Amino acid sequence: QVQLVESGGGLVQPGGSLRLSCAASGSIFNINTMGWYRQAPGKEREPVATVIIGGNTNYADSVKGRFTISGDFAKYTVTLQMISLKPEDTAVYYCYARRPYGITFLDSWGQGTQVTISS
Repeated sequence: QVQLVESGGGLVQPGGSLRLSCAASGSIFNINTMGWYRQAPGKEREPVATVIIGGNTNYADSVKGRFTISGDFAKYTVTLQMISLKPEDTAVYYCYARRPYGITFLDSWGQGTQVTISS
């Protein structure tokens, strides 16, 4: 059982910056992936960025060059630095963590934090 708590969401103007943070607790010893998804009204939840314990990162095409994910697997925290924010970045952002479970895995999700980009 993993608990994830996000922080850092809010309202910023287009072109602004925001940093999201997430901390994991509970059964965290074998987490090997952490990252962020987002869901805008009327849209599917989509992956934004992930980082694997070995250091590999993945980004959605829509955020490449603007978002940077950093993971600390000693502390089980993950941060998403967002710059040059656009109105289309408006969404609820969810932290997630993945850990192995036999031949498959278990995913855990935070409650979500609202990010709104508007003038």
